[in-house]
Amino acid sequence: MSVALRSQTATIAKQPAKAAGAEDEADVSALIARLTAEVNQVACEKTKSIQKITNQMKMLALNALIESSRAGAQGAGFAVVAQEVRNVGQQVETIARELESQLTNRTGNLMNSIAQMADRSRGERMVDLSLNAIELIDRNLYERTCDVRWWATDSAVVDCAASPQAAAVSHVSERMAVILGAYTVYLDLWLCDLDGRVLANGRADRFGVVGQNVAATKWFRAARALRTGDDYAVGDVECQPLLGNAQVVTYCASVREGGKANGKPTGVLAIHFDWEPQARAIVQGVRVGAADKARVLLVDSNFRVIAASDGQGLLTERISLPLEGRRSGFHQDRSGAMVAFHATPGYETYKGLGWFGVIQASAT
Repeated sequence: MSVALRSQTATIAKQPAKAAGAEDEADVSALIARLTAEVNQVACEKTKSIQKITNQMKMLALNALIESSRAGAQGAGFAVVAQEVRNVGQQVETIARELESQLTNRTGNLMNSIAQMADRSRGERMVDLSLNAIELIDRNLYERTCDVRWWATDSAVVDCAASPQAAAVSHVSERMAVILGAYTVYLDLWLCDLDGRVLANGRADRFGVVGQNVAATKWFRAARALRTGDDYAVGDVECQPLLGNAQVVTYCASVREGGKANGKPTGVLAIHFDWEPQARAIVQGVRVGAADKARVLLVDSNFRVIAASDGQGLLTERISLPLEGRRSGFHQDRSGAMVAFHATPGYETYKGLGWFGVIQASAT
């Protein structure tokens, strides 16, 4: 299972073609924006040069008019020419100002449009990356639902739940230890009776939980109410005191007589997914650009941070996420930073837990 997770995490590190294409589009937008800014600068510089020349023409025309007036009747013809030169200079100046105004307005509009396109492209790329992160965890947790329902039918588990004698407890503990040796994404496996007392666990050498009562936990109460062996229950991401305060997600299934889905319930099997290192591998594997200075998050249905690429705010921070009826999208927060999100799509029979993949990218 750990190999599968590493493989899936490597997949997200490669990024899909859509994300790569979005980066190419962003590069093109940046190039167009730069060229447009250069055209705008050249236009302003050239129109200012034209205005400077027309000012010189107007000054020369004025001097010519002064000299023609001094010449009296003999300078009358020259005065007409000087006046025409002055008129031409004024016309050229007017055209230059209109040209500058129109060019700067149009290039300004173009630059704004390009900036909006770049922001939209960036936002859509971030939404795609948010989806990648939440999809990857969904696929991984789907397998947890399969594992717990399968192992709840293991003969050693079924026998011990039905008759928790010393030999049966020892045997199921050995069996669960073998499972943990192969499935390294789990911290521990517990077999509980219907009163919530832990009968056996797979890592008794590390966690002395046998005899502890977990009847008050949310996940046990949900598991106790399961209708068939085909169903499962899951708790929130939490720090589990009986496992050294490690962050876990606990999946449960009911153990039933004969291992049959419709058999009488005899116990509960709880498997504790080692959440923090697995989730950290996913959020840190999302390849956002260095220029984005982005923080990749997984948040639960209450917008509580349950994974963060910077390791901050785990299980304590809550973020503001104005959904407005959307399952995905992006917006700018009050600081101007871009926030992109995507709701869990689920995977096969796993509907997800209402979680979101979120990316907080600094303002560019």
